[in-house]
Amino acid sequence: MMRNLASSLFLTERDAEFDDNAPKVNGRVVTTLHKAKEVRPLVERCITIARRSLPHSEAAREFESDAKRGSEQWKAWRHSDQWQKWNATIAPAVAARRRAIRLLGDKQAVSILFDTIAPRFADRDGGYTRILKLATPRLGDAGARAILELVGVRDRVSQKSERPAFDDEGDAPESETQDEPRDEAATEEEEAAPEEAKDEAEAKAKDD
Repeated sequence: MMRNLASSLFLTERDAEFDDNAPKVNGRVVTTLHKAKEVRPLVERCITIARRSLPHSEAAREFESDAKRGSEQWKAWRHSDQWQKWNATIAPAVAARRRAIRLLGDKQAVSILFDTIAPRFADRDGGYTRILKLATPRLGDAGARAILELVGVRDRVSQKSERPAFDDEGDAPESETQDEPRDEAATEEEEAAPEEAKDEAEAKAKDD
C-alpha cells in the first residue's frame, strides 16, 4: 500500500494532457494523516537514490553515441572502447534505477522520478516533501486528512515588512505657516478707526 501511494505521488508529475485520469495538482496527493507520515520516509529515500545517480548519468553522456540503435555506426560504437567507458560510468545509475524499482514496483514512476523529479532537487539535501493537515475530516470514518506534496513549486516566499514612515509632528504644513492675504479695504478701515476715535475724544474735551 505504501509503495502504491509513493508511486501515485510520482505519477502526478507525468504528462497527462490527454489522460482521462489526469491529476488535479501536480506533485500532490491527498490521503490520511497517518498514511502521509508513514509513506514520507519512502518517498524521501527514493528521491535521494535518484538524486545521487545524477552525476553518473551526466558523466556517461560524454561517452554515449548519438547514432540510432541497430545502425552500423551504433554497432561500431558498441564494440569500441567508448562503450566500455560508458558502461563503467553508467553502471551506478543503472543500479540506482533497479533499486528504485524494487522499492516502488512501478517502472513509469521510476522513470518520472529519475528524469523529472531528481534534477529538480539536485542542489537540495533532504526535505523534499511536506505534509499539510486539512481541516475537514474524511467522510465515512472521520479520519484526519492531509496533503503530501513535493516542495519547490508552491513554496511561500517570506517577505520582510517595511517600516512605515511618519511625518514630523513639529513641522506644520506649508499652507498653515504662510500668512493669508488680507483685504486692502479692511486694512484701511482698521487704520482709520484709531484716528476717528482720537478726533472724537479731542472734540469732547473742548466742549467740557
